[in-house]
Amino acid sequence: MEKTLLVSIKLKSERDNWRLEDIAEELEELTLTAGAEIVEHISCICERPTPNFFIGKGKTEEIALLAEKLNVDTIIFSRDLSGTQQRNLEEVIRRKTIDRTQLILDIFAHHAKSPEGKMQVELAQLEYLLPRLVGKGLILSRLGGGIGTRGPGEQKLEVDRRRIRRRIDKLKADLKNFSLHRFVTRKKRKEKLIPSVALVGYTNAGKSTLLNALTHAAQPVAQGMFTTLDPLVKKMILPNGQHIIISDTVGFLHNLPHHLIQAFKATLEEAIEADLLIHVLDVSHPRVYERNLAVMSVLKELNIENKPLLVALNKIDLLDDKMWLERLKGDFPHSVPISAKLKQNLDNLLLEIQKNFLLKMKHLEIVIPHSRMDLVDLFYREGKVEKIDYQQKGIKIKLSLPEILFHKLLHNKEIENNIGISNNFY
Repeated sequence: MEKTLLVSIKLKSERDNWRLEDIAEELEELTLTAGAEIVEHISCICERPTPNFFIGKGKTEEIALLAEKLNVDTIIFSRDLSGTQQRNLEEVIRRKTIDRTQLILDIFAHHAKSPEGKMQVELAQLEYLLPRLVGKGLILSRLGGGIGTRGPGEQKLEVDRRRIRRRIDKLKADLKNFSLHRFVTRKKRKEKLIPSVALVGYTNAGKSTLLNALTHAAQPVAQGMFTTLDPLVKKMILPNGQHIIISDTVGFLHNLPHHLIQAFKATLEEAIEADLLIHVLDVSHPRVYERNLAVMSVLKELNIENKPLLVALNKIDLLDDKMWLERLKGDFPHSVPISAKLKQNLDNLLLEIQKNFLLKMKHLEIVIPHSRMDLVDLFYREGKVEKIDYQQKGIKIKLSLPEILFHKLLHNKEIENNIGISNNFY
């Protein structure tokens, strides 16, 4: 097991509510998820980053002495380092030195199972490493093993910058094909007028556990960060019989690097295209409010912060203070307290999801051709048919339909060209 020394850094200029203790705790959790042994953890508060080492030279020499004394293999910094800073640190400390992004990418590489997931990880790794190939041609030969070095095939990548760029272009093209395939799949779902829900939230908040509880899926669940990298889409039925699609997504993180969000944007397309987001929030965590802000920051980055949002206050089974739960319910409108693990209060969550789609009903009269009996089945299944009249020219139906399905009906060209919708909404 790789022996690591962790370095947590807090800048005085930072204005977020994350304390140095919180940064250190999360770095430890990430390191343990990567499968390493933590030998020592030191923390420091800096006025501002220095161009040479990020931290001061005196602190760097202190770390070097400690690393030598403890015989550690790797130094892990809680901040992202420039290529120059990383090389300078390694020259002084004489140990492999990696930053937070490399640590996260290592966890991603370990958990990526699908071809698309592996491609996304490799793309993110190469885009991270490309600007660090500076000067004497520091190649990727140290990708031989250990944390921060795991990658596709766990091979040594003795390649130059031009070959890396070609590989990046190839990966982007292949990922575009995957994205196109998902687009076609989503288009078919939209043609069938099936609403979609996406689970979003901080890593290890319980999204996969909730998906399993709601759909009896077999999504792997494990204690640790970023255990779900590849999205899973499942069908489910609401209490009123309405069919919906629900998907799991990769977990978010405080200060998730921008280029990682961009690299995994394809995986997050299910959330981007969803009709409703369910934010799974771990209410047992002491930094629940900060984690909520971190998730909202990523949603803003994806331009979906204004989508309809339902908050699932998860892990209530771990709470002893019920007054704390009441406060959380007051602070998070449109929230439902649940325990995905124990399947507590999931009925109320389903009713809230159902209410979201039934909140705005369109009342209309519609005429469809006799050849579209599939729409009659849809209206009975997803809406409320009040009157149906089989006429010679077609089937005239008076019904109430969830607004989301109504708009999807209007935007479906095949359906729009074969039906007549009365302006007599009632």
